[in-house]
Amino acid sequence: MKRFHVHVAVHDHDYAKWMLDGPRIDFAISDRSARKGVDHPGLQAESGDELEEIGTRLVQADVATTAQKNASCCYAKSDKHWTIDPQGVAWESFHTLDSAQKTAAACCAR
Repeated sequence: MKRFHVHVAVHDHDYAKWMLDGPRIDFAISDRSARKGVDHPGLQAESGDELEEIGTRLVQADVATTAQKNASCCYAKSDKHWTIDPQGVAWESFHTLDSAQKTAAACCAR
């Protein structure tokens, strides 16, 4: 079952994440974006197959997507699909594969 994801950029906190079950939300904050506020929404898949289903639906909707395999970001390694909605908001669909060390590079690259 998918989980709605919201990432909010803040001024002074490295990274924190809350995985809520009622409703199923992955809520994260970090200081990794120059623009503060809601950085990006998305969907967290619980399996690789579920992520590929999301990717297929994005292709069928005829929107541009960028796939990332084994990306290290926010203390996790994940496979991802990024897209931009008609209002210019980036959306991240991802499946977490493993934990990872903090990266020096910009995170959540689109």
